Amino acid sequence: MTQPSASAITPQIVADHGFSPEEYERVLHAMGREPNITELGIFSVMWSEHCSYKSSRLHLKKLPTTGPQVICGPGENAGVVDIGDGQAAIFKMESHNHPSYIEPYQGAATGVGGILRDVFTMGARPIANLNALRFGRPDHPRMRHLISGVVSGIGGYGNCVGVPTVGGEVNFHPAYDGNILVNAMTVGIADTDKIFYSAASGVGNPIVYVGSKTGRDGIHGATMASADFGEDSEAKRPTVQVGDPFTEKLLIEACLELMASDAIVAIQDMGAAGLTSSSVEMASKGGVGIELDMDAVPCRETGMTPYEMMLSESQERMLMVLKPGREDFAEAIFRKWELDFAVIGRVTETGHMVLTWQGETVADIPLAPLADEAPLYDRPHVPTPKRAPLADVPESGGVGADLLRLMASPDIASRRWIWEQYDHMVGADTVQRPGGDAAVVRVHGTPKGLAMTTDCTPRYCFADPVEGGRQAVAEAWRNLTAVGATPLAVTNCLNFANPQRPEIMGQIVGCLEGMSEACIALDFPIVSGNVSLYNESKATGGGSAILPTPAIGAIGLLADWTKSATIAFKSAGETIALIGETRGHLGQSLWLREIAGREDGPPPPVDLATERANGDMVRTLIQSGAVSAVHDVSDGGLLVAIAEMALAGNIGAELTLLDGAGPAFGEDQARYLVTLPAGVPLPEGATAIGVTGGESVAGVPLADLRTAHEGFFPTLMGRAALG
Repeated sequence: MTQPSASAITPQIVADHGFSPEEYERVLHAMGREPNITELGIFSVMWSEHCSYKSSRLHLKKLPTTGPQVICGPGENAGVVDIGDGQAAIFKMESHNHPSYIEPYQGAATGVGGILRDVFTMGARPIANLNALRFGRPDHPRMRHLISGVVSGIGGYGNCVGVPTVGGEVNFHPAYDGNILVNAMTVGIADTDKIFYSAASGVGNPIVYVGSKTGRDGIHGATMASADFGEDSEAKRPTVQVGDPFTEKLLIEACLELMASDAIVAIQDMGAAGLTSSSVEMASKGGVGIELDMDAVPCRETGMTPYEMMLSESQERMLMVLKPGREDFAEAIFRKWELDFAVIGRVTETGHMVLTWQGETVADIPLAPLADEAPLYDRPHVPTPKRAPLADVPESGGVGADLLRLMASPDIASRRWIWEQYDHMVGADTVQRPGGDAAVVRVHGTPKGLAMTTDCTPRYCFADPVEGGRQAVAEAWRNLTAVGATPLAVTNCLNFANPQRPEIMGQIVGCLEGMSEACIALDFPIVSGNVSLYNESKATGGGSAILPTPAIGAIGLLADWTKSATIAFKSAGETIALIGETRGHLGQSLWLREIAGREDGPPPPVDLATERANGDMVRTLIQSGAVSAVHDVSDGGLLVAIAEMALAGNIGAELTLLDGAGPAFGEDQARYLVTLPAGVPLPEGATAIGVTGGESVAGVPLADLRTAHEGFFPTLMGRAALG
């Protein structure tokens, strides 16, 4: 197939590639001529929202990204933090939202595969996966299909590749009916002197393609991920990539084996926009040019054009710059692991990307306009109006009855049906399994543990983006603290709707403002992340904009993993103490939504100084061995947290009277529950609220609570609980 000529570039083709008329004028100015179809396609994906962050870059610069623990902040494949003893944790979170709505199994599976590559391309062995999922109404006609496919895809890929899935979160809301969210996170470990970066260097150095062959799957995936959904979303199935976890496992081992040598100059995975983004990013970061021979690209389909090869998002592929003369050595490793290996180009001094095919130059593009000079917009934004204080709060019909309903509700019910489909023990280093405040994974061969969590409360962010942004970071910090870890750093996945709507852009700006304040106050820098915009649906039966969902992934360090705390009550007769102040804030609470059928009022305020003081106290208590169980208080408030601790330990609680819905179910922040064995004095500032023991909580038998808590997902999915 020959390349279309420049004259084939019509206004319709320009529009189909996602350009505004003004952006296409910028392309013409950058090129000094009309582009051909391959050049237009390359500009299209590199200038897409998904790759260029053109609506968010301006505001992302406000986030704190440095600290004594930070080895590498945003700008590389993943963030890197020091965990001592010459070791580093490397981690990142990314979205695969649109693909997962169109084809849930492959969308979720390739989301896991992509985030794994972001981590091991920097030299880390992946040790854990997490996820953050948002679905629409449980009774929506598509939701069972979407839940089943997403969970199967995450489990199918992670289980086969041999990396444990140890944690995550799931929320439901009608705003996600037509646009679910699938955010995947991976954490890995590397030696600090063996971290690999992506900047190409060394004129004449060979550029090498490794991994799977290139197919036609995923073409235009990046541009599809930068547009909202219309009636034709099903027609976009060809833009969803297909993953092979067994090949990914081989790729991990081959890359790590080569990384043990001195052969690699730079390395980059082929993620969104495939060969285009990987080659452009490597060359632009290194300030060099790149020349690729498209005839040398391994293809699995016949007749593929340079346009298709450059835009394909086929999975399990990497691009490397090698030291000269090391090609045969590297090829032997990849052939041993039964992977493709091809020298497809070289580093040049031109500052251009030049593609040749069948003896002709089919693309010649200056690199600066593709990367550093991509469009940057300061889009108009309006702040979200403040919510009026909650008025005429309804009375509780009885805290026991309300507790039972909340424990069975979609956002609080046990996720066991989900996480039992994941292998969370492979590798034999998982110390705390799913179901607690944070997962804990042992750093193999050391006494250290890494705690990890994903958190966000979208209903808070919708009601007040600044407060919601603060709370998302604060809750992640609390969850790490609650297992005894010192919080280290944050990755994020910023999921929002159409940034060209000023009210949506206001949500983005507000959430980033709140996140920044919290990260600064808690010494909790953001070292990596991802932005996913245009999460809207015009499809029949779908909602409009999603709730603003700035998902936070975070890690913390335990010097001794054996001293980590868990949520389960350990024995009867222990004092249950509350750290933090209860004011009974019911605005935007789950109690208000699930019991009273209302979503109004402001979210609970976040006092960052109090968060820090209370968290530091809890960590000290854990490290001293003074407390036997710890749980932070969040969704559903105090009584739900107590019920979760009781169910985890199969021990009830005899409580001081919780008078009314506010004290029982208010979602005031900066609070923790701890249990104190007999003889341990009450910590200063803590309040005793009860004693462990018995077989009920608030008069509700544990058996009834367990039935309610465990029943939601098996009932929804129409199958028996696993295990």
